Amino acid sequence: MTRTTEPTAPTAPFGARLRRAMDTRGPLCVGIDPHPSLLAEWGLEDDVAGLRAFTDTVVDALAEQVAVFKPQAAFFERFGSAGLAVLETAVARAREAGALVLLDAKRGDIGSTMAAYADAYLRTGAPLHVDAVTLSPFLGYGSLRPAFDAARASGSGVFVLALTSNPEGAEVQRARADDGRTVAQTVLDRLAEENAGAEPLGSFGAVVGATLTRADAELAVNGPLLAPGMGAQGGTAEGLRRIFGSALGNVLPSVSRGVLRHGPSPEGLRNAARAEAEQLAEAVG
Repeated sequence: MTRTTEPTAPTAPFGARLRRAMDTRGPLCVGIDPHPSLLAEWGLEDDVAGLRAFTDTVVDALAEQVAVFKPQAAFFERFGSAGLAVLETAVARAREAGALVLLDAKRGDIGSTMAAYADAYLRTGAPLHVDAVTLSPFLGYGSLRPAFDAARASGSGVFVLALTSNPEGAEVQRARADDGRTVAQTVLDRLAEENAGAEPLGSFGAVVGATLTRADAELAVNGPLLAPGMGAQGGTAEGLRRIFGSALGNVLPSVSRGVLRHGPSPEGLRNAARAEAEQLAEAVG
């Protein structure tokens, strides 16, 4: 009987690989967000063929240049299994070219369902195995334990929602527990515990919006801080310095439309990503 060799985990944890990627390629995460309006701007139809053309163009142009891609799962899921097939192929090709892939899926559930999400995205050898995934902690931080365990086993990472920039988030994230801490601070403190002793960077990060007027929280979790909302959504380098303070060196700013609107020209995408990375390196360095 022929024995199948199980895939092996990466040689380094996600935090170490992310630190290296940010130091060598620049601290830039480029979203892959195929909005119907953006497909139209590129002259593409809002169908699977348009989705594939858009995604392939972004990956081909930038996978050897940017530190991280952040595909938004919803824009692939809306096309059903065909859309997920496009995502699966893009993830594999991006990782082969040296880019890390952070899937923006915001999953959160309990028990066996959370374990199944972890198996889908964080298990070595899974069809949609990514370097990291976004998670929602609002069924209770402890509900995410299967994902943390899976990430540790495979050398992957997670980014947990803490302080998002949408106005509706504040009613939950800034609510206070009996000990006086906000819900967001409780999440951040638990992440700091997960990352204790990790060098050069922990693998368990937080999502903190780049368009916040203030954080009012201790953000030093010894892990990465994903800052979505740069560029077209209003996030600025000055804002990053104000929000993140002494934790600025661990910030991974995310830009989507600010780069993607320069397509479908591959050279336009590369030039835009290069300019964003240089500007952000100066801001967070």
